[in-house]
Amino acid sequence: MDENRFASLLGHAALKVWPDLPRAAQELLFSAAVDDALIANSLAEFLHDRHPKTSHPPRPTRLA
Repeated sequence: MDENRFASLLGHAALKVWPDLPRAAQELLFSAAVDDALIANSLAEFLHDRHPKTSHPPRPTRLA
């Protein structure tokens, strides 16, 4: 098998388990997958459409 095939297998596996991953793992995979805002937005929409329960509330920006 070549690198592209392994990458495809890992990508499909990540999509299968995405909703079960901790938020930190989701964010790490997401940031490793995208390198510009347009792709990031498209991927975010895809993931939220596919796995609605992964819609996390926004992180607090400061302490209350």
